[in-house]
Amino acid sequence: MSSASWFSRAILPWYRENARPLPWRATRDPYRIWLSEVILQQTRVDQGSAYWHRFVERYPTVEQLAAAPEDAVLRLWQGLGYYTRARNLLLAARQVVDQHAGCFPDDFDALKELKGIGDYTAAAIASIAFNRPEPVVDGNVYRVLSRVFGISTPIDSTLGRREFRELAGVLIDREAPGDHNQAVMELGAMVCKPVAPDCGTCPLTSRCVARSSGHISELPVKVGRTAVRERHFNYLYIPVDGGFYLRKRVERDIWQGLYELPLLETLRPASEKRLQKDLEKLGGGGLCLKQRSQEVIHLLTHQRIKTVFWKVEARSDHRPPDDWLLVRFDALDHHALPRPIERYLGTMATAKMR
Repeated sequence: MSSASWFSRAILPWYRENARPLPWRATRDPYRIWLSEVILQQTRVDQGSAYWHRFVERYPTVEQLAAAPEDAVLRLWQGLGYYTRARNLLLAARQVVDQHAGCFPDDFDALKELKGIGDYTAAAIASIAFNRPEPVVDGNVYRVLSRVFGISTPIDSTLGRREFRELAGVLIDREAPGDHNQAVMELGAMVCKPVAPDCGTCPLTSRCVARSSGHISELPVKVGRTAVRERHFNYLYIPVDGGFYLRKRVERDIWQGLYELPLLETLRPASEKRLQKDLEKLGGGGLCLKQRSQEVIHLLTHQRIKTVFWKVEARSDHRPPDDWLLVRFDALDHHALPRPIERYLGTMATAKMR
């Protein structure tokens, strides 16, 4: 028996008694497990569960997802953010169908060949769906292992990532790798929390180095900080002919593939005079600023988007650019929107109904 078996002997019974009854834990279907893992990246479980149910209901099989149009997938994903995940979800589904006859590969390396699947997701699918002893390492796992074993190596360093993955591989229960991985993640999510961990209910508390040494709040160590980029978006709401204009974001940037109101991005907060000059260059003029909203701040991982919505009046001789699309409110459900646009247009739609 491995000298590290104490870890799984302590954590597996705790998990089987205390695990949340999440729907993807009631299946070994790799498609549904994969959906949950992709959706829950950067998403809370309570929010992600609703999206998981929507995807399973709309696309019960990987074949049905693979046949879906990108716009439909993005629309179903709307509100989750990080839209690259949704596009990769669709591309990976098509790989499974085209390259694997609709069956997910059952080993770590082959899973990593699928679009958007890295070490973490490949290990989760391999261990949970196929009982492969592949260790999962995510933020929860880093936190549990760094505290229990008193490891101060930064988790965002190459050395740290390798050290924690090797340790997770030593600890994993080879008879029940899926339950083991989920147990460590569940412990990190529910007990060994970043702030105010519930050490009194932790099955590993008697062996926890951080608790015995008083260093819980200092672990895990993370040294890197990515600079936050500040951007200024000026969106144009132009009501014409019972509708308004949208354009599709095709640039390799945030919200790629989603629809937004026509945008004027500026380096700093823009005055009405400055924006009016920019408007005169769009479609030969014929646009006039009428009303400015309050600034709304939308936070992304490494960006702070400061957004102002401008209501704009269009003359009859205005010629919209070729990439502008005239959309009516009753057709808005066919277009996936960034969250700030969705909220603003929801307000406009409510105002029209009054």
